[in-house]
Amino acid sequence: MKQQAKDKTGALQMSCFFVGSALCGIDINVIQEMNKQMEMTRVPQAPSYVLGIMNLRGRIVTIIDLGRKLGLSPSKTTESSRIIIVNSRDENIGLLVDRVTDVVTAKWEDVEPTPSNIKGAKGKYFQGVLKSSKDLVAVLDVEDVLADDVG
Repeated sequence: MKQQAKDKTGALQMSCFFVGSALCGIDINVIQEMNKQMEMTRVPQAPSYVLGIMNLRGRIVTIIDLGRKLGLSPSKTTESSRIIIVNSRDENIGLLVDRVTDVVTAKWEDVEPTPSNIKGAKGKYFQGVLKSSKDLVAVLDVEDVLADDVG
């Protein structure tokens, strides 16, 4: 069962990033690292959002195009692209994002319910939205994004 932001309390620190024009954030507690390395091996007959696998210091990491997975346009690999490595169900997963911005500190109590559609992204993948001083940050639920795909 999905844990909504309204069920959580206390401090929240999110690493924010763009996927297309959508500003998203991930709780920093689920992030292992951020990586610039873009060399990966394609996986035959993998879903279209799986870009491939990479060997990261002896660990095999599956790389997902987060834009495509969220129902947005595919991410383009540029100088500002990053792979955010998360651990889900004892598996390392890399999320390709267009660019990383900053870390936002807030409270879970300030996260509002997710609209059904966030700049074209499927709302089911988010725990809620947070209004920052200048933007609306969609709080990504990593487990929901990965639940119906990798593995």
